[in-house]
Amino acid sequence: MKYVWTQDLETGNEIVDKQHKALIEAFNSLLDASMKGYGRQELGQTINFLVEYTKKHFSDEEDLQVRYRYPDYKRHKKLHDDFNVTVQELCGKLMEEGPTLSLLGRVNREMGDWLISHIKGEDKILAEYIKKYT
Repeated sequence: MKYVWTQDLETGNEIVDKQHKALIEAFNSLLDASMKGYGRQELGQTINFLVEYTKKHFSDEEDLQVRYRYPDYKRHKKLHDDFNVTVQELCGKLMEEGPTLSLLGRVNREMGDWLISHIKGEDKILAEYIKKYT
């Protein structure tokens, strides 16, 4: 099932929302490719996107947290760090095993679901905190 950008995903931060929309587009591209039978070919591109995306996006978010002295910074950063470990693990599996159906399913389900949940929960809380000080 495709991910849809809805109002409950909006944080109100233009940069963060733009990055989140790019993420959803990447997952939807992979899902489209999967439904058309060439998801395994698209998998490497999606994982590479995730590697670069998480570096930039998490860094931007963490900079905001530091700038606004977000009280839950350490816990939020740990969530990012744990997710980065998972992305690196996926990257390693892709290198070792190639674009398997198992890996494709894991990226489609786990990664997308985690990120949507993170945006709706953690990032919304962060955005509400920052709004108080801007």
